[in-house]
Amino acid sequence: MLNLQLALKYSTAIFEIAKDEGKLVEYGEELATVRNELFSVPEAKSFFQNPNVLPAAKKELIAKCFQGELSPIVFNFLLLLVDKRRMGIFEAIEDEYRKLSNRERGILIADVTTARPLTKGQQTKLQKKLESVSGKKIQFRLHRDEEIIGGVIVKIGDKRIDGSVRGRLESLRAQLMVGE
Repeated sequence: MLNLQLALKYSTAIFEIAKDEGKLVEYGEELATVRNELFSVPEAKSFFQNPNVLPAAKKELIAKCFQGELSPIVFNFLLLLVDKRRMGIFEAIEDEYRKLSNRERGILIADVTTARPLTKGQQTKLQKKLESVSGKKIQFRLHRDEEIIGGVIVKIGDKRIDGSVRGRLESLRAQLMVGE
């Protein structure tokens, strides 16, 4: 719980700076790049989370990886996280930043689960439909689950729309069981 509060504190700080500078998208992309390049490597992740590793070594690695690649604000933000011993919660900070940024820009994230990948045309059609229903811009996180047999399951926030074959079969079974 404390880590989530700390992550929200730091993500709010960088979010406010990005908002003031009109760089919500740019800073978000840079934070996502850091996450993808550093925290997708288990050794690097454990390196930054290890309290026995000196902050100078962590800063040196950040400089080697990102100096000149990131905006000065994001680069210095990373160095601040090292100084404050908060790089261990970087992924949570990036998650919270993305949520704040999406909310500010009127974007909803839809988790879309299908048995087979959607074509670009199907994605566009689904996106337009969800945007017209919600009144907000929709971005997808696509998932595959062959157990749903066919159709689609869409989850936006706490709302779930189950248009899968498996969901319909379960619903039919439940109706038949009630009828007995």
